[in-house]
Amino acid sequence: MAIVLTDPAFFAKERWNKLDNFALKFINDKRDLPFIYLTLKITVTVIPFALLLFFANDIHWLFYVAYFALYIFFLGPYVLMLHNTCHRKLFKKKYTFLTKYIHWFVGLFFGQTPETYFHHHIAMHHAENNLEEDLSSTMSYKRDSIRSFLHYLIHFYFLGVLHLSFYFSKKNRHKFAWRVLAGETIYILLVVGLCFFNLKATLVVFILPLLFTRFSMMAGNWAQHAFIDEKQPENVYTNSITCINTVYNKKCFNDGYHIGHHLRSSLHWTEMPADFLKNIEKYRLNKAVVFAGLDYFQIWFLLMTKNYGYLSKRFVSLTDQPQASNEIQAFLRSRTRRISQ
Repeated sequence: MAIVLTDPAFFAKERWNKLDNFALKFINDKRDLPFIYLTLKITVTVIPFALLLFFANDIHWLFYVAYFALYIFFLGPYVLMLHNTCHRKLFKKKYTFLTKYIHWFVGLFFGQTPETYFHHHIAMHHAENNLEEDLSSTMSYKRDSIRSFLHYLIHFYFLGVLHLSFYFSKKNRHKFAWRVLAGETIYILLVVGLCFFNLKATLVVFILPLLFTRFSMMAGNWAQHAFIDEKQPENVYTNSITCINTVYNKKCFNDGYHIGHHLRSSLHWTEMPADFLKNIEKYRLNKAVVFAGLDYFQIWFLLMTKNYGYLSKRFVSLTDQPQASNEIQAFLRSRTRRISQ
């Protein structure tokens, strides 16, 4: 089956403007210039708006709604910038301190407590590959069940960081455990202190984003690892999915290529579509789950509503043999069953 991809790839500019040339002095890879522009946009919009909510007097409630809408608008791109800059160093060695601005400071406004994302995703999730020791593993859950997802989410809300610190202690990586606990504690103390200064602004700028960001990250991870072959749950091709030709990939740096990302976590985001086409035969042989025109959050919603009919319409068949909708639905249902650990 011939697949044409519309997801973003890198094409060098014929001319770089002055701001481009200035930014390129600081970063390792010119393909990551969009991260600099995204950081600048957030710096001149989200952060001043947050300060306005904290320091302006008698501000209308519509300003709080507008701020939260702005946070939602930038949330996906920011989290995937965070993701990419955790896997690949954005700044040159002498400028690495600037990474802290993106991860530690900007992250505060997007529900990211310092150090927790890096250690959860890089040091734990990729190492454990959604298997038994992965604290965000979906294997033991019925992955088209709202009840199962709520259990998964509530467990992460209340015990996620604590269990992450236990995980690192068990692995004798005590420095990681302390970093995670310190980052979470700093965030909590900051929020508690700000509640005494301006409760309403703290709720909108820090508390609600923390809850919504963690929900969205767990819903995303749930969809990314929803369709697992119970006979080979360790196989990346059959414990992850890929989403192609989506608006989400254009906005969020090709995050839909999750199988390729787990196979080669250091692969640059602009190379993922070409890597998918290059290795498509492996996807076919492993019966990988690929969707077109859907993002992870749409897939999560379709699973929660058990809408396998629409999922089957968006399923990309990698075989030359036509497949009926009921066949595809049966296949997808077989991949969402609870797997005993």
